[in-house]
Amino acid sequence: MKQFLNIISFFVLFMFFGNRANGQQAVASNGFVLKESLFDFGKIPQGKPVFHVFEIKNIGKSNLQLTDVQASCGCTTPVWQRELVQPGGTTQIKVGYNAADAGYFEKSITVFYGQGETMLITIKGDVWRTPDQPAPPNKSIGLLKKLKFNQE
Repeated sequence: MKQFLNIISFFVLFMFFGNRANGQQAVASNGFVLKESLFDFGKIPQGKPVFHVFEIKNIGKSNLQLTDVQASCGCTTPVWQRELVQPGGTTQIKVGYNAADAGYFEKSITVFYGQGETMLITIKGDVWRTPDQPAPPNKSIGLLKKLKFNQE
């Protein structure tokens, strides 16, 4: 009976959150809801770290403990609260990505909770290469300044 209720709960939550605008969807697992399991940063500039916050809500009847959160590589950094999440409470996992290399990326973050259970969240995006040198100086800026002062 309990397994049947878990299946019904998952179905109701899936229907409630449904597919989100950029392909994200809610994921329910053993008493909590992860509002999205995937985040797409889209196009980001090289050399600029980016961050996204994943929110978790405890919909169970007992406390939820995130025991560990591990990224698939050193360029991705998860930060999370280690306190117990009370029933009805929420917690967050802030994931940072160091956009040092240009090109497409997709990184996974493993969330460990309960008694050795895991859930996977993913970030992805496309890092565009920043120019190697600054833009050339604008030689017409002096002309524009003269025109502005002459009009006053």
